[in-house]
Amino acid sequence: MIRRLFTGLVLAAAAQLPALAQLTNSGTDKFAQLETTLPSPNVYRTASGAPGPQYWQQRADYAIKVTLDDEKQAIRGSETITYTNLSPDTLPYLWVQLDQNIMDKNSMTTSTQVSSIQNDKFSFQALDHLIRNDFDGGFKIESVTGADGKKLPYVINYTMMRVDLPRPLRPKQKVSFNISWHYNINDQLKYNQRSGYEFFPDDKNYLYEIAQFYPRMAVYSDNQGWQHKQFLGNGEFTLPFGDYRVSITAPADHVVGATGTLQNAAQVLTATQLKRLEQAKNAKKPVLIVTQEEATRNESSRAKGSKTWTYAAKNVRDFAWASSRKFIWDAMQIKQSGKPVLCMSYYPKEGNPLWGQYSTEVVAHTIKTYSKYTIPYEYPVAISVHGPVGGMEYPMICFNGGRPEKDGTYSAQRKYGMISVIIHEVGHNFFPMIINSDERQWSWMDEGLNTFCQYLTEQEWQRDYPSQRGEPKNIVEYMRTDKSLQTPIMTNSESVLQFGPNAYAKPATALNILRETVMGRELFDHAFKTYAQRWAYKHPTPADFFRTMEDASAVDLDWFWRGWFYTVDRSDLALESVKYYNVNTKNPAVESARAQKQQAAEPLTLSQQRNARDIKSTLLDEKPELKDFYNSYDPLAVSEADKAEYFSYLKTLTPQQQQRLSDNLNFYELSFRNVGGLVMPIVLQITYDDGSQEIQNIPAEIWRKNNEHVTKVIATQKPVISFLLDPYLQTADTDLSNNAFPRQPAPSRFELFEQQGFGNNSRQSQNPMQKAKQQGTNTPK
Repeated sequence: MIRRLFTGLVLAAAAQLPALAQLTNSGTDKFAQLETTLPSPNVYRTASGAPGPQYWQQRADYAIKVTLDDEKQAIRGSETITYTNLSPDTLPYLWVQLDQNIMDKNSMTTSTQVSSIQNDKFSFQALDHLIRNDFDGGFKIESVTGADGKKLPYVINYTMMRVDLPRPLRPKQKVSFNISWHYNINDQLKYNQRSGYEFFPDDKNYLYEIAQFYPRMAVYSDNQGWQHKQFLGNGEFTLPFGDYRVSITAPADHVVGATGTLQNAAQVLTATQLKRLEQAKNAKKPVLIVTQEEATRNESSRAKGSKTWTYAAKNVRDFAWASSRKFIWDAMQIKQSGKPVLCMSYYPKEGNPLWGQYSTEVVAHTIKTYSKYTIPYEYPVAISVHGPVGGMEYPMICFNGGRPEKDGTYSAQRKYGMISVIIHEVGHNFFPMIINSDERQWSWMDEGLNTFCQYLTEQEWQRDYPSQRGEPKNIVEYMRTDKSLQTPIMTNSESVLQFGPNAYAKPATALNILRETVMGRELFDHAFKTYAQRWAYKHPTPADFFRTMEDASAVDLDWFWRGWFYTVDRSDLALESVKYYNVNTKNPAVESARAQKQQAAEPLTLSQQRNARDIKSTLLDEKPELKDFYNSYDPLAVSEADKAEYFSYLKTLTPQQQQRLSDNLNFYELSFRNVGGLVMPIVLQITYDDGSQEIQNIPAEIWRKNNEHVTKVIATQKPVISFLLDPYLQTADTDLSNNAFPRQPAPSRFELFEQQGFGNNSRQSQNPMQKAKQQGTNTPK
């Protein structure tokens, strides 16, 4: 129950409470504006967060020919890059990215890898990364020439190559040059990079997921010039837009899927496959272009010769492809904002039954849902390819893991993990393939925003989908960790300490809290869509995102960006105390009844209880003549004089003031403390004595004059029996033990086990589908 204090006092107005006299507190003002932190607006990027009237960006168009060597697992290629200078600057040289050089024996990634030998143990995997002298996967540049065929001087600095131009490239001019190269493809299971091959020993086939396979132009932008920070592994790719035409020569029995649309389908596909592709355009479920039976037969073939698959893509920032004779291929076309989108999946039989049942359906669902929350998807295809590990994204195509057991069964975790990774990687078509942020600098701008949209898409796939990221309660464990183990979200990609929580989960959670608790869905969704519309096919920065979200919503969010993105403060609001007050009505009848009720509710002290038992009679019991006036006086009795005094008092009040006296309101002074340092809205659940409840949402601005401690008085018609902060776990509060008043123990559980031999002889448990098969019951659908 709430403690009752100072009953009978006349309550002062809330604005006059002493706690609000504390206008300042020590430390940084958490509501200070970000104007001095964010870059100054200019003609390229406005203060509203929109592109400015003189915004520009460069363009790079590619004509690429590449050959896959299935015997040696190698790539050989040549390209012509046409680079258009749309900046106001004259460029004497160009920077080209050689990201494949992360696999070079002498890569900066390997040489700067930190490691230690702990407890006299060092893993084989760590040793492989330390030595890595049995594989060289870096680019071997064969030539760099101009359009006239003459050699161009170039310098390679790890993953960057400077190409010196014969004459400076002036504004509005373009230049074409050629590069030839080759490199060895890595085994993804041994050297886990973003692309590579998987070898299947049973049928001795390879599955190739190929990306970063060609030298790519670096971005030259208005806000930082050349983005030529070295590729070390975490900070991904910053690339300009352009048109691509790529010819991929592979073994004749391979199936090749890629970014863009197939230009020579009649030359590389069979009549049956062409017919099935046409059927897929009007199908309500995926149509098999290459069936599992056909793919299985193809595994044993070793066709002589090769085929060249030509793909073209317009206004994309990158290109990737996949090739294997093991591929099953299915497709289903959907309409998005009236435009057809061919959703497809390529996967080996080892991916079934999961992939055949879900992959393409997930692709289609993702395109529809992301388009609703951001911008309509405008590319003609969207592809999911099944490989051995993880997930990785490229325009119109992505590589995804999630493989069932060999017997075809799978756990719920494997199923939802596969669906989630496909949603996430297909979703990257929007962030950053279209809304093209600088991944090399700020991973959160693509990973975090994409993970947030992934959460929205998962929840629209299945009610109560078991999302791993997005819900505020899921980030609590990370935010509880020691601050020395955390970095702010606004940290360069290569300097982040805990990459998954920092770049994916925390920003996604922050956006969910903005949507549900700070701004509301209507304001947030409009602002988020505005950001996507403004920066589609452009290069936004964090400031553009922050400013647009405020500009489109009229919500000052500087305190939120500062706390969530620039610090490692945690959310932990405490309800320290509650005091209960009544208004003194001065009505003797009311006040007397109230005092009698309170007096009756007061418990007997331990001494009073024992005295009643042990003292058989008092002196006054034995000598009544010792009693006087006060022994029979009742201070709570209402006299005629008390009534007259009350009526005289009423005459001095206005009718409105008289009504306030008779309202019989309950007043509670609540004391809040910001323990974690992160200012957040106060979400307060009030439970009344009749069992009913009410939620009050107090904006974070309550902390603006004192970031650490505030008090607030609330008035209620009904008596309150309890208060609870964050009842729906919507603020990522890291300590729930101080949220309730009266205090409530946080429920938890523990397991009992035998000390001897605990943890030994444990076996891998079967998944529920395997157990069902073993018991002879039907496998759940």
